[in-house]
Amino acid sequence: MIPADDLVELVRAYNPKTNEKLIREAYDFGLQMHEGQFRHSGEPYFTHPIEVAAILTEQQLDDATIITALLHDTIEDTKASYGEVSARFGEEVAMLVDGVTKLTNLQLASSETKQAENFRKLFMAMSKDLRVILVKLADRLHNMRTIRAMRPQKQVVKARETMDIYAPLAGRMGMQSMREELEDLAFKVLNPEGRASIMRRFITLQKETGDVVERITNDVTTELDKADITASVIGRAKKPYSIWRKMQEKDQGFSRLSDIYGFRIITQTENDCYRVLGAIHQRWRAVPGRFKDYISQPKSNGYRSIHTTVSGRDGRRVEVQIRTRQMHDVAETGVAAHWSYRDGVRGENPFAVDPARWIRSLTEQFDSEEDHADFLEAVKLEMYQDQVFCFSPKGDVVKLPRGATPIDFAYAIHTRIGNACVGAKIDHIRVPLWTRIKNGQSVEIITAHGQMPQATWLDVATTGKAKSAIRRALRAQDHERFVKLGYELARAAFHHVGKRPTEKVLDMAARQLRLDDRETLLARLGSAELNAHEVVEAVYPELTPDEREEVSADRAVIGLSPDQNLQRAPCCDPLPGERIVGITYRGKGVVAHAIDCENLSHFEDQPERWMDLHWQTGKHKAVYGATIDLTIANDAGVLGRICSLIGEHKANIADLEFTDRKPDFFRLLVHVELRDTEHLHSLMLALQAESEVAAIERHRDPSRATPTVQPE
Repeated sequence: MIPADDLVELVRAYNPKTNEKLIREAYDFGLQMHEGQFRHSGEPYFTHPIEVAAILTEQQLDDATIITALLHDTIEDTKASYGEVSARFGEEVAMLVDGVTKLTNLQLASSETKQAENFRKLFMAMSKDLRVILVKLADRLHNMRTIRAMRPQKQVVKARETMDIYAPLAGRMGMQSMREELEDLAFKVLNPEGRASIMRRFITLQKETGDVVERITNDVTTELDKADITASVIGRAKKPYSIWRKMQEKDQGFSRLSDIYGFRIITQTENDCYRVLGAIHQRWRAVPGRFKDYISQPKSNGYRSIHTTVSGRDGRRVEVQIRTRQMHDVAETGVAAHWSYRDGVRGENPFAVDPARWIRSLTEQFDSEEDHADFLEAVKLEMYQDQVFCFSPKGDVVKLPRGATPIDFAYAIHTRIGNACVGAKIDHIRVPLWTRIKNGQSVEIITAHGQMPQATWLDVATTGKAKSAIRRALRAQDHERFVKLGYELARAAFHHVGKRPTEKVLDMAARQLRLDDRETLLARLGSAELNAHEVVEAVYPELTPDEREEVSADRAVIGLSPDQNLQRAPCCDPLPGERIVGITYRGKGVVAHAIDCENLSHFEDQPERWMDLHWQTGKHKAVYGATIDLTIANDAGVLGRICSLIGEHKANIADLEFTDRKPDFFRLLVHVELRDTEHLHSLMLALQAESEVAAIERHRDPSRATPTVQPE
């Protein structure tokens, strides 16, 4: 476990003005709160928050973030409260700790609908303060470093979540070193044989060629000295997962893979970056199509660097990245550079992206997505993107993901341009809309009045923004046609069971199916997202067959002894499907009440008379009475139609009792015999759908006497 003094020294190394007292207090508080807790490895639990804090010191983050790392599990896993953390360490730290706690509780690798909703919550938390996700990424990194202590099945779940969500998110935030380590640690769990194979080939290659990195580093340094350029050269072999991914993408074996070594040249000025580029290209032959200038055209997360690939020693391809020290800091820590400190001063790195602006640009297009699948697709497309830069006819730069087409370009300019697109020119030459745009190309969109998006565009577009806009436009185009078709389908389906799809019926079906309104219902029915059987069943479930096993009346209730007789309490008329309680009476009689019956309060001081009962599962006979309070129109034939409808639902009318008569309405109590609560619900639903029914509810009378049994 890292001692408090050592952690403070790590912070003080880049921030001499750090609040040492507060960090030590947070250390002691976390140690106290987690006392007695242990990790899967058997280590004291508090070793984890300390290591998370140490990871964040590598990014030279502010005191609030370091303290949050020390306390990030206290609210969730200990007796510490939000108020206590706020009182001791300030509202800023308490909000950050609470934000990390909420992120921890998100199950991002769950079902698609749940995952999309949790991604929304993730972006909401990020938009409030991006430091929350920085702590969470450091938390995940340490968990992945120590993942071997977990059960194998849990390792796979965590590794897959890391590979699918946290590593791409770190990359999208510009934190490349963290992304690479997260990917490699997850790769080690998900495909240990593949990783081991890459490592074995590396060892073999080093035996055959010697230390290639050292030799190329010396060659580059020599060329820079000749050009009188002061710069540092850092060479490394790429991570196993990075190599594996290139092998999969290019469908090449290890021996045919060229750029497995990467070199970074860190200069003092931006001007030196271009001088270095000239020196490198003079000495070695550049590989066509492998040059990118992210200094003149930075990525949206602040990344700046010149990338080039050259044929180095023995014809081996070498990737070179050229950047200044400030650019390098942003390249390593991305958006996190905004909070970094040097010598006690908040880093004024000119290349660090403003987090608020960055998160706004990332989330603005997701806000319009109502469909879970669309939202999830848009998020993942954005997280996994690698950019290309192209130009509009006016010379404006447009950033798009690799593989983007003119359709993506059109929607990036404006949704109206995208919807009206009929063709495109790239570098003044007419091209198909599925053409892939390359870096530096000029794109012109040809539009026409009255043009609308085509469904095939969904297969051509690559950006979430374009796909979302196309889907919205297609839905709008098809909506009216689907509504008309949906009504015809509904009319035929309801006619088949002897009913009519009135506005009231369709409104009820929409409510039952949790849709906004009947128009949405008809549109989904017309587009085959719903089938007509589901719509009819939503209003008239009794008109569909019930294949459950029938339950005889003598074994309808479980919990009685063989010599006990059961009667239903008339005050609440409990039906099969409702929770019930039995009250015993002298002479082996038991009266069943619904669990919410008001009269149960009379027996609160006699707990010995209570019995735990429940209904047998299955299809009961329609012999259980219930009462419906009904208000209907006072018109000829209305009561007859209501009675017929009750009969159609296989419910027997035991009695009718008129309680109020008006010139235009009747109010009556209908005593019916039913199978269960589901039968009651479907009957009331069908009655409510009738246009002549103004109001309906279940009637219970607490004043009705208990059956004639002898009290105890």
